[in-house]
Amino acid sequence: MKRVLINMKGYLEEVGHLTKLNPQDAWLPITESRNGNAHYAAFHNLNAGVGFQALVLPVAFAYLGWSWGILSLTIAYCWQLYTLWLLVQLHEAVPGKRYNRYVELAQAAFGERLGVWLALFPTVYLSAGTATALILIGGETMKLFFQIVCGPTCTSNPLTTVEWYLVFTSLSIVLSQLPNLNSIAGLSLIGAVTAITYSTMVWVLSVSQQRPPSISYEPLSSPSSSASLFLALNALGIVAFSFRGHNLALEIQATMPSTFKHPARVPMWKGAKVAYFFIALCLFPIAIGGFWAYGNQMPSGGILTALYGFHSHDISRGLLALTFLLVVFNCLSSFQIYSMPAFDSFEAGYTSRTNRPCSIWVRSGFRVFYGFVSFFIGVALPFLSSLAGLLGGLTLPVTFAYPCFMWVLIKQPTKYSFNWYFNWILGWLGVGFSLAFSIGGIWSMVNDGLKLKFFKPS
Repeated sequence: MKRVLINMKGYLEEVGHLTKLNPQDAWLPITESRNGNAHYAAFHNLNAGVGFQALVLPVAFAYLGWSWGILSLTIAYCWQLYTLWLLVQLHEAVPGKRYNRYVELAQAAFGERLGVWLALFPTVYLSAGTATALILIGGETMKLFFQIVCGPTCTSNPLTTVEWYLVFTSLSIVLSQLPNLNSIAGLSLIGAVTAITYSTMVWVLSVSQQRPPSISYEPLSSPSSSASLFLALNALGIVAFSFRGHNLALEIQATMPSTFKHPARVPMWKGAKVAYFFIALCLFPIAIGGFWAYGNQMPSGGILTALYGFHSHDISRGLLALTFLLVVFNCLSSFQIYSMPAFDSFEAGYTSRTNRPCSIWVRSGFRVFYGFVSFFIGVALPFLSSLAGLLGGLTLPVTFAYPCFMWVLIKQPTKYSFNWYFNWILGWLGVGFSLAFSIGGIWSMVNDGLKLKFFKPS
């Protein structure tokens, strides 16, 4: 009998946690393939963690100055790294259950209805909204790339901005036909390499050129103290918005096999640590180097706009074109991983109604539909990518607050212990900052006179 129990224990440790498997998971893009590893985790996290948001970090420094800029960026980096660790640990916090999606974990912690209310909007924006913003950034960057390559004497009839959006969307739809999250690991690797490369090129090219005349490093301010406060809050919202990817952490971890002996949290955390080391090497030099190069003359479009505006005649066309092309490649890669939760939701609705997996035509149809809906939203709301401060405030709880609350509610540390106090305080600070940054973002929009030009891309 003892030998039977020992053999049974070994068997259970080998096959896993007696996880209750949902047959539907085998049909869905996020959980269809479970052969992920630490390398895939590093590629996906880096591809999701560095993007166009990083390029506007010097704009935040223009309002915060050196001390507060570096301090806020450092605190935000450490804070979000801690909450990422919490999410990795919570993926299998309950024996026999894997929380494969952020909303599932929120429902387990806050309850079925409240979890959806709290997590659905910010996670939907961070996936579908980011995909729409990537169409805007990618299309506009393709337009600039064409202008640089064609040169000032080009006589060809250039495409309009909307037509460039359409070109980018079409390329994204073609790439989106890859079936599941693991199958885009190669694209995530390309996205990671291009992100590191163009981030380095942008700040190196900026600091190697002559700085603009009358440059100043004094924080931009307003005549009234209240206005200056709102500007600073908006800048902090931009810093918060530069840290993205937590809405995908559980989804990435869901692609890995997990047993008692080899839980998925081990390779996931190994990959995440490598990814966030390189993310730091991208974000901090962009913010510091960009502010050093342009000071408070940094345009609202960020360091890429500043590089083109100040030095388009000083830097070789080849280097500029390569930089913009790398940004396009990164946007195409990021579009895939940020769209995967939306693809998963579409297919989950279909499979739950029909009780069968999606055919290749149905799956393709969903992705074509999603791509062109995102294109339509981008054309209708071309100012979406300029709302970094406001959107940073609205989506901040997903990264900085909810993981702390979910840890306390699911793990239930000893009441009034350091762990209990620490996570409750961090969570409520995150909620408070979210409200403050959102107010700062709205005030900045009103103060700057943001022109909401619907269906009028520049």
